[in-house]
Amino acid sequence: MIMAEKKATTKKAATEAKETKVAAAKKTTTVKKAAKAELVVNAENAGFKAGDVYQALAAAGKALNVKEIAKAAKISEEETLLGLGWLFKEGKLANDAEKVTLA
Repeated sequence: MIMAEKKATTKKAATEAKETKVAAAKKTTTVKKAAKAELVVNAENAGFKAGDVYQALAAAGKALNVKEIAKAAKISEEETLLGLGWLFKEGKLANDAEKVTLA
């Protein structure tokens, strides 16, 4: 009987070691998400985003919505809104229903 118990214990230890190895492998292969960049709001950044928005609207030559402007300017929607605010304040934009165009 002692021999049978020893064999079972050794088999159990081997199984546990294998499970530990698999768990360790899973831990090392987990995918980490990139941290989302924060939007810095200051006069300089707002001015640059306004320039990006203005250039995108000028290149399009037609009214665009916020999502379309963001895609054309290759900036986030939040940055687009920052730039739009700047340009609206300066009177450089006209609002046509849900779209924006240069004034």
